[in-house]
Amino acid sequence: MRTLTLQAPAKVNYRLDVLRRRPDGYHDLRMIMQRFDLCDDIRITLSDTPGIRVTCGREGVPDGPGNIAWRAADELLFLAGREVGVDIAITKRIPVAAGLGGGSSDCATVLMGLNQLLGLGLSDARLMEIGVKLGADVPFFIFKKTALAEGIGEQLTAIEQIPRVWLAIVNPNVHVSTAWVYQNLQLTNRSDDFKMPRFYSSIADICAILGNDLEAVTIRRYPVISEIKGRLQALGAAGVLMSGSGPTVFGIFEQEDAARQAVVELAQGTGWFAAAARTI
Repeated sequence: MRTLTLQAPAKVNYRLDVLRRRPDGYHDLRMIMQRFDLCDDIRITLSDTPGIRVTCGREGVPDGPGNIAWRAADELLFLAGREVGVDIAITKRIPVAAGLGGGSSDCATVLMGLNQLLGLGLSDARLMEIGVKLGADVPFFIFKKTALAEGIGEQLTAIEQIPRVWLAIVNPNVHVSTAWVYQNLQLTNRSDDFKMPRFYSSIADICAILGNDLEAVTIRRYPVISEIKGRLQALGAAGVLMSGSGPTVFGIFEQEDAARQAVVELAQGTGWFAAAARTI
């Protein structure tokens, strides 16, 4: 096999607690992370021409070594020790710099895809070790389960039971720097003794734990996030929250029709990106 086409799903954070700043400059986090079926397409092709070539054609996404997918390919080619070329074509559907983990998911998908194409036989655990050096969210996408994520996001525990729900995903087409958000976060004393539930039997259970310590920081700079949250609530969302460092907001719906109708309403006349998606 010389070519593989894979889908790289997005994620939302049902919960994001910032516990403390670490000596290495990162932060200890406690998150509930959930994938959903808005996906980038990743086409990976082995070539006889040495080198790594990444093409995307999306503003804000570099095509060369600045792309996290390029760095993922570089790591696996080094491990393979083979003079082989890799061409990676990314079709972006996940908004960029949006709090949805699109770049991390692309990176994880390249790691998994090249592991298969090159016949390396690396375990998911090994790929996760490689991935965390590239991005804190990368291991989650290799884990492939709804998860409680701790540490910087690399300590993952599967959520044993959680219902699939429909999401209305709304992005106001502004790019948010994760580094800027953390730099402007005012940490409060938060206990990490709280035990996040591992079982969720209903949408109400999910809505009961919704929270994001980064939301207030991003909203101060981009008040449109509050407007989106209010409109999603008015359209019947059971719960609403900003994902990650933002600016994307998601609303939780039990029924597909309600999620799709909310998307139509919010996209009309605003220029916002809006999509209905199902959790996976």
